[in-house]
Amino acid sequence: MDRIAKLASQRAVVIFSKSTCCMCHAIKRLFYEQGVSPMIHELDEDSRGKEMEYALIKLGCSPTVPAVFIGGKFVGSANIVMTLQLNGSLKQMLIDAGALWL
Repeated sequence: MDRIAKLASQRAVVIFSKSTCCMCHAIKRLFYEQGVSPMIHELDEDSRGKEMEYALIKLGCSPTVPAVFIGGKFVGSANIVMTLQLNGSLKQMLIDAGALWL
């Protein structure tokens, strides 16, 4: 849990992902297309990936990936991030976290 919190606070946007997950790919692309460079942690390529996945489950991530943190705070997985994008509030969250300069 501490490792997740530490990693999540290292950048304005942090995404815990799996390299083979199509929803993870879609969420990463959403951020890249907005000019955001998120820190990506591929759990299936990390020796401590299973441990981090378990910590994400304890945080309430379901499914565990993609798990998106903005400004060090857990936002949610793909459904929540897409909802925020569609209702227009994701951009303001990114600006507030310093991930976008507009």
